[in-house]
Amino acid sequence: MLGHDVVRVAEDMRHQVIALSHDDLDVTDPARVERMITRERPGAVINCAAWTNVDGAEESERDASLVNAQGAGFVADAASKVDAKVVYISTDYVFDGSNGPYGESDDPAPINAYGRTKLAGERATALVNGRSFIVRTSWLFGPQGGNFVETMLRLAEGGGPVVVVHDQVGCPTYTGHLAVGLLRLIDSASYGIHHMTGQGSCSWYEFSMEIFRQAEVVTRVMASTSDMMELPAKRPTNSVLVSRRSGPIKLPPWQRGLSDYLVRRDQEEAAPKRRSSASKRQPVLDHWPERVREEVEFEGGEPEETDGDEGQNAA
Repeated sequence: MLGHDVVRVAEDMRHQVIALSHDDLDVTDPARVERMITRERPGAVINCAAWTNVDGAEESERDASLVNAQGAGFVADAASKVDAKVVYISTDYVFDGSNGPYGESDDPAPINAYGRTKLAGERATALVNGRSFIVRTSWLFGPQGGNFVETMLRLAEGGGPVVVVHDQVGCPTYTGHLAVGLLRLIDSASYGIHHMTGQGSCSWYEFSMEIFRQAEVVTRVMASTSDMMELPAKRPTNSVLVSRRSGPIKLPPWQRGLSDYLVRRDQEEAAPKRRSSASKRQPVLDHWPERVREEVEFEGGEPEETDGDEGQNAA
């Protein structure tokens, strides 16, 4: 999802782009990674390969680590050998969520396997490449992948009610805006950790309400708690990221990101905005009643580089 927008924005900025999918290059194969980067000798490598299945990582932490940690180290090391900069995309889930918002210098303390593997990837990247950018982001949505916005619109089409957690707070980030920030970053020498998200923050519940408002969809929205969802991986309660760097690269507000995404979505699909057949009333907040435990549930989607699967996209 992010990889596609990085390629699109880089080409728009007249960069010469070598775009590699998982089929083109498996980042867990160090020999192939080194051959590819040594042959192409890029000026910068943006590593968008990731295992993004948060709950799946709880059961397959070793597999997630192969991509998110070891694979990241292989990419960064190969880039270093040709004196190339490298960007590693990380996540708000490196924090435990007990003391947000978090700046770049705050101590990580992941509470799930996904967060542990991404933190290991940060450290592996920084260890082997002195010209590295570690970019933590969160709650990504964009074309070319499953995301929270699409899930909400699909559930609303089914007539609702849509149930969303209200006790997790973060920063929704549009991949189109993040890609611009990443391309600006590689033109600098501001190495190290950067927090780069849509400006502002909200809960998953508030995010869903804004999605329905902007998409002009009316459906019933119900609030739940994380504990009620009983998912394998714990999620941080407040994983809001802020940048405390001097002169940080700032992305537009998350509401603007959502608006830009919905406009682009309609243009690309050449279809009118989706509307619900529900009665024309404003969505309302209901607290979770026991009788709807078996109704449609949604925890809030995957975090920063989610595509709803364990696939890899490399740019």
